[in-house]
Amino acid sequence: MRKKSPWIYPLSQGTCNGCELEIFACLSPRFDAERLGVKKVPSPRHADIVLLTGCGTKKASEKAHRVIEQVPKPRVLIEVGACAINGGIFKCRGPRIKGDLKIEGCPPRPSDIIDAIKKGAELLVSKNTKKSD
Repeated sequence: MRKKSPWIYPLSQGTCNGCELEIFACLSPRFDAERLGVKKVPSPRHADIVLLTGCGTKKASEKAHRVIEQVPKPRVLIEVGACAINGGIFKCRGPRIKGDLKIEGCPPRPSDIIDAIKKGAELLVSKNTKKSD
């Protein structure tokens, strides 16, 4: 079921909001990620996939670590944008959060985000089968 309807939770770690705008564009009628079963959830406790955005300031990264611990395992973390991957133009880094997948760009295109969510859903299924073995 999770492969067909991944629930996402966007998590900002200190950002310019460019990546968040593109994430929400994915859910708009133009790109319509909901046709793939993707649903944005209001709580990390309901999420399957976390979309990490932002360069990760010290204070925001500490809070992000606590939020990620609330996401049930198995989970997939996707680093969205240049800032989440390597600090981007801001180059401010707190404790690094390592993601399972990366989406390049500043900001990345919505179609790339949707492709990464699909790959994340497949990765989630493979993590589920490893857990049950």
